[in-house]
Amino acid sequence: MKAIQAVRGMRDITPDESGRWSAIERSIANVFSRYGYREIRMPLVETTGLFHRSIGEITDIVEKEMYTFPDRNNESLALRPEGTAGCVRAVIENGLLNVPQKLWYCGPMFRYEKPQKGRHRQFHQVGAEVFGHPDVNVEAEMLLLNQRFWNDLGVAKNVSLELNNIGDSVARAHFREALVTFLSAHTKSLDSDSLRRLDSNPLRILDSKNKDTQSLLNDAPKMAEFLSTDSVDRLEQLTRILQGQGIKVKHNQRLVRGLDYYNDTVFEWVSNDLGAQGTVCGGGRYDKLVEQLGGKPTPAIGFAMGLERLYLLLEANQFAALSDNHNPDAYLIVAASSCQEYAFNVAEKIRNALPDFAIMQNLAATSMKSQFKKADKSNAKYALVIGEDEVEKRTVSFKHLDTGEQVSFSTADELTSLINYLGTIN
Repeated sequence: MKAIQAVRGMRDITPDESGRWSAIERSIANVFSRYGYREIRMPLVETTGLFHRSIGEITDIVEKEMYTFPDRNNESLALRPEGTAGCVRAVIENGLLNVPQKLWYCGPMFRYEKPQKGRHRQFHQVGAEVFGHPDVNVEAEMLLLNQRFWNDLGVAKNVSLELNNIGDSVARAHFREALVTFLSAHTKSLDSDSLRRLDSNPLRILDSKNKDTQSLLNDAPKMAEFLSTDSVDRLEQLTRILQGQGIKVKHNQRLVRGLDYYNDTVFEWVSNDLGAQGTVCGGGRYDKLVEQLGGKPTPAIGFAMGLERLYLLLEANQFAALSDNHNPDAYLIVAASSCQEYAFNVAEKIRNALPDFAIMQNLAATSMKSQFKKADKSNAKYALVIGEDEVEKRTVSFKHLDTGEQVSFSTADELTSLINYLGTIN
């Protein structure tokens, strides 16, 4: 029979990779904790209407990329394509908006798009949302938190910050009108996607990767020309704070992000190490979304970071600052099946006494030579050896796999001497 394979665009994370994934996630969770964020976990499935109302019906995600399906009650459901809408729904539904909130989450998202390196149909994001802080300080702290990620993961020199302010709804309406007027006079220079967006979502044309369209946009109206004084001041203040903390800021007037709910500050962290998929992290302010989804008016800001792209970025830099050591400290070699009961007794007493000491116990009836080869392959530092003599004498033989030094310990004293020894050398 033909073997069943994973769905196209959805991949397995094998044990060879998962140790590094876990190390990345632990490092990120540690940074969130240091900045006072708390974790929230939302469902993978939401009502389709949630994303229509939040992301916007005339966006690539809703029009082309969402996995939607009817349930048995014929209600339209969707696999979540992003995390912000679900998080906003959760804080409203669970009454979490009485006080300011700093929340983060991590998990799979789903979009039906062409699979390529760094882009999959099931992908993983770390996201954060902050509710109840209207001023620029929360934006500065969030970007400093992002910078802390890059510092701790050893890629600070490989990412750069692009920043823009897209103004309030009034400024965007005026800019949109001016942009449409300009582009309508140059439709022959627009690519097919841009022509489609001209009537539905013209600001997205600023994101076009088409060279002719990008060249045309050099002469187009600029968002900065339509910003209010408050928006201009916000951008200048945020830039000043970040530069004061040593972060280089590039103002990118074509940065608009791909979702309808953003206002004022938007940002992306980009890298030249990832080719076409250069954005590692992005986000912005969305002060109207909570009210739009049925909550009380609440200022908010958030970001999302793609873990697949972050993994590729770390891989390109040889995982320089990432500790992903999941090798056992000791490999427990058991000479015969009759010795396994005693071996379990020894292994569990060591694990109880030394919770951070990892032991891989051989469970199969194989030769001692084969087990020592497995011990070397496991990259364990030590071998604990139990044979019939050790069982009879109630001892454990200990061997340094690098130096070959051997020691024998009695277990009559509840392994105290062996445990003390392991505690000093590990």
